[in-house]
Amino acid sequence: MPRPPTLPSRLPRVGTTIFTIMSRLAAEHGAINLSQGFPDFAPPQLLLEQLHHHLAQDCHQYAPLAGVPALREAIAAKVAALYGRQYDAETEVTITAGGTQALTTAIMACVRPGDEVVVFAPVYDSYIPAIELNGGVVRVATLRAPHYRPDWNEVRALLSPRTRLILLNTPHNPTGSIWSAADMEALAALVRGTDILLLADEVYEHMVYDGARHESLALYPDLAARAFIVSSFGKTYHITGWKIAYCLAPAPLMAEFRKAHQFNVFCVFHPAQRALADFMVADPGFALGLAAFYQARRDFFRTALSGSRLALLPCAGSYFQLADYSALSDEPDTEFARRLTIEHGVAAIPLSAFHPEGTGQRIVRFCFAKHEDTLSRAAERLCRL
Repeated sequence: MPRPPTLPSRLPRVGTTIFTIMSRLAAEHGAINLSQGFPDFAPPQLLLEQLHHHLAQDCHQYAPLAGVPALREAIAAKVAALYGRQYDAETEVTITAGGTQALTTAIMACVRPGDEVVVFAPVYDSYIPAIELNGGVVRVATLRAPHYRPDWNEVRALLSPRTRLILLNTPHNPTGSIWSAADMEALAALVRGTDILLLADEVYEHMVYDGARHESLALYPDLAARAFIVSSFGKTYHITGWKIAYCLAPAPLMAEFRKAHQFNVFCVFHPAQRALADFMVADPGFALGLAAFYQARRDFFRTALSGSRLALLPCAGSYFQLADYSALSDEPDTEFARRLTIEHGVAAIPLSAFHPEGTGQRIVRFCFAKHEDTLSRAAERLCRL
């Protein structure tokens, strides 16, 4: 049989994602899967009913490139109500095939070979490969335990005439930290008078706890004017498998975004877009209830782990809880997470998976977007360690 041609890898340091590895390991060993970040709650019943309705209608061909107009209008209305910024549904809102596609497409639209992009580590695993595939150069600012807040002096030192983009994530995956109004003001001061663009991953926007406000870039005119903002229906409506999200940006930036979007996806599942548009109009309060819904699960999980030897780090947002296992083991976090899954029946994600050069810290991430009985069973096992 002829030997296939050699294909030099464009991502030589990238393998199978840690989320796939740990979920597969959990399935193989019958472990409780608190690793991959997906909820085990059913979507809203009305949303499912609207999907069934539209599946029976004549909307099985391509949706418009930018998304169904009714859904874009519903998104623009939501953003105006929450953040006071008016996005034009026709030219400044685009429906995407999940948050990762939106982020990757924004990077494709902005980053040219040699351009520098600042990211904050721990960093979600899709960011750096997307930057490198487009020839960008990654500059890493470090968020440090336990609060994982930006060090603006460090960020300032990373900026150069070649800085094209700053990519931020709040609420933050994996740490559960959130940016403050002071952080947004510091960011605005750094980029003022430059051509630096911003890309904000805000997919956990509705999961901010203890009375805090989500500091969306949409709240800040100077930032919104240079920003792509990404959010996700998957996180908000417990439908991660639908892979539907959206991107907001001023019209000139969105025009460039759509140039890339039309050639890597073009459009998104049509009936689901119509169902989401109907649901957003019918039940605008659903998203607003998520903060209390997930804070209750955060508090339940933290209380259930109070008898363990895990040291829980602060969690101000998202549906992730970091835990320091230093009192239990000196193992590297990848080895501890693997042993925890195989021997103790609970799957977690090692924090080093979110660091380009690793951390040396003994910290793992748990997802608490689960029913209380699942969290209770997992906590019982963890308390026995």
